[in-house]
Amino acid sequence: MAKTSNSPPPAGLRQLGDEDLMGLVARGDARAFEVVYERHATAAFSLAYRICGIRAAAEEVAQESFLAIWRGAARYDRTRGSVRTWVLSVVHNRAVDAIRRATTHERRRASDEHAAELIEAPERTDVEIARREEARSMRALVDALPGEQRRVIELAYFGGFTQEQIARLLETPLGTVKSRMRLALEKMRASIEPTGAIS
Repeated sequence: MAKTSNSPPPAGLRQLGDEDLMGLVARGDARAFEVVYERHATAAFSLAYRICGIRAAAEEVAQESFLAIWRGAARYDRTRGSVRTWVLSVVHNRAVDAIRRATTHERRRASDEHAAELIEAPERTDVEIARREEARSMRALVDALPGEQRRVIELAYFGGFTQEQIARLLETPLGTVKSRMRLALEKMRASIEPTGAIS
C-alpha cells in the first residue's frame, strides 16, 4: 500500500467529496487515499467481520480490499454508485472469497480426519457430515443464482444483514431488495424440489 507521512492529510483534502478524492487516488495521491481510508475503514471492517465471523480474517480481508482499492482506483466509476458502495463491494467480494478458501481448507482437513472420526464417534461424525454437506449444498445453490439475487442472499445469509440494511448498503430500494430475495429463495427452493410448482 502507499507510504504515507506521519502528519495528517491537509485540511483541504478532508473537505473534498469521496469522488474527487478517488480522482486524486487514481493519480497516486497517497494523502487522498488516507482520507478515503479514514472515512470507510470502519464500515469495511464491519462488513468483513459480519461475513467472516472471525476478527483476524476480517482484518486481513479489509487490508487486502484497501490494497486493491489503492491499486485499482482508476477503475472506480462514479456513474455506477458512491465510493462507499464501491468500497463495500470490494470488501464483500473478497470476504466471500475468503470464506470459500476457508471452506475448501476445512473440507480437505475434514477429509484427512474422516477415518479417525468414524472410529471415535460415528454418531457425532454422521451429524458433522450432514452439516458440512448441507453447507456445501447451500453454497452451490447460492452460487447458481443471478448476480443481483446472489448478492442479497449472501449479505443476508453470510453477513446477517436485515433487508433494510441491505437496501442501504446497496443503495437500492427496499422493495427491490425484497423482490430479489423472494425470487432467489424461489429459485433455490425449486432447485431443492425440482418437481414442485412455484406459485
